[in-house]
Parts: sequence; C-alpha cells; structure tokens
Amino acid sequence: MTHTQDDVAPLTQAEYEALASFRHTLRRFAAFSASAARAQGLPPQQHQALLAIRGWPEGEPLTIGALAGHLLVAPHSAAEMVGRLVDSGLVERLADTRDRRRQSLKLTRRADTLLARLSRAHIEEIRHMAPELIRRLRRIAPASD
Repeated sequence: MTHTQDDVAPLTQAEYEALASFRHTLRRFAAFSASAARAQGLPPQQHQALLAIRGWPEGEPLTIGALAGHLLVAPHSAAEMVGRLVDSGLVERLADTRDRRRQSLKLTRRADTLLARLSRAHIEEIRHMAPELIRRLRRIAPASD
C-alpha cells in the first residue's frame, strides 16, 4: 500500500524540534569522527572499515560482502577500500580455514595501534556527549515506565 501525504499523522512543532536537535547532535559526532580520522591520516570511511573489522565477532569470518553490508556500501566499493587498506599496510587478507575460496580480513599491528588511538578518542567523545544524546532521545522516545 502506498502512503500519500494525507495518510501521515502530522507532527507537532515539538517533535520537529526534537528530531532536528537529535540529528544535529548525531552530525556533530560524525563531524568529530571524520576530523579525528583525518588527523591520523585516515579517510573516515577507512576508519569505519578498520573498526568494523576489529569489532567483528570472533569466530565469524568477515568477508568482503559482510563488510560491505556492515558499512552500507556496495560490495565492489568495500573490495576497493580493502585493497587500499592492504596496500597501505593496515589490513591483511587471510585464507579462510574452512573455505579456501574465501578470504577473511585482519588488522595489522600498525592498524591496531592507530585504531586504538582513534577508538579511545571516540569513547571519550561519546561519554562527553552521552547526557545530551540521552536527553535528545528522550524527547523523541520518552521512557515508558
């Protein structure tokens, strides 16, 4: 069923304000993240890829397709990004022990060090922003006690 504008319940001014302020806070964090990555000489998308690789659940092989899905990019874009990360000495491709046709991805020591530095800064920024984020979320989705 297709919804027309007339089918949508109107929002209140307070809801628009809450949504706008929440999105602004998210954009501020995204801008912080991009700036922090660039300060370390890393494009923001490569930082996100390194974090996705490092944060992938142990025991689950991380394929290019899975990485693409996690980063919300096309598989060929993820493959190109991984190629650049391999070329820059930040990621290694390893043969999957269960299926030799597949490769899994692993960070190099250099990438681990770089990512640890960036992740520490991100955690500190999130802790700093947490009260504001929580306040803004509660304006949109009040707790139902």
